[in-house]
Amino acid sequence: MSIVKFKLQSDFSPTGDQPEAINELVKGLEEGVNAQTLLGVTGSGKTFTMAKIIEATNRPALILAPNKTLAAQLYGEMKSFFPNNAVEYFVSYYDYYTPEAYVPRSDTYIEKEASINEQIDRMRHSATRSLLERDDVLIVASVSCIYGLGSVEAYSKMTLTLKKNYEYNREQIIKSLVALQYKRNDQNFYRGTFRARGEYLEIFPSHLEDRAWRLTLFGDKLEKIEEFDPLTGDQVRELNLIKVYANSHYITPKPTV
Repeated sequence: MSIVKFKLQSDFSPTGDQPEAINELVKGLEEGVNAQTLLGVTGSGKTFTMAKIIEATNRPALILAPNKTLAAQLYGEMKSFFPNNAVEYFVSYYDYYTPEAYVPRSDTYIEKEASINEQIDRMRHSATRSLLERDDVLIVASVSCIYGLGSVEAYSKMTLTLKKNYEYNREQIIKSLVALQYKRNDQNFYRGTFRARGEYLEIFPSHLEDRAWRLTLFGDKLEKIEEFDPLTGDQVRELNLIKVYANSHYITPKPTV
């Protein structure tokens, strides 16, 4: 895991009661106090105070908001405070959800109906990936985060690690991607798909929005790993190692099944 410290960037400094509140809350955390409360009127700088505490303690943090609207606001603020750290967003990916139901009086069955927001789904994948790979993680979430995603051990096992200059069987890589619930689509390339083009394998990871990975194979040797823009095909940078996580949080290894 990368060792990166939280570094707050702001033109402002703690003033008024903020320095005392920061010191007291940090002291409570260091002493192992389980519950502390920061009280302040609207506009008194509570969010900035909490950001300073996160920087001072340098621990992964979870910020819970009562609804998506407030979560989005807090995410934007924390992202601006910590631009070089892994600030992530984890809320329900349903735009709307209607559970199935049966009305006995009219003998009516109502089918379940739901619409998944692809952008939020990507951000959820990015959040879980950061938790497994980094120390400097700050996740802003709604109550959606309390619902189980399954075992972290099982999710961690469902990964595909590829290193430059190592030998891999092309067909086996494709089978592994299918097992991770990636779909092969040689024409329409979008998040959660991959395509095979001669000596190239291109993967659009579940956690990225405007970047994809291109593998160059010569025989069984992985000669090159590139990150590229899927819209233009232009190379962004070369990589020595990539780790592909499952395209679904609700995935289970075969031995478990």
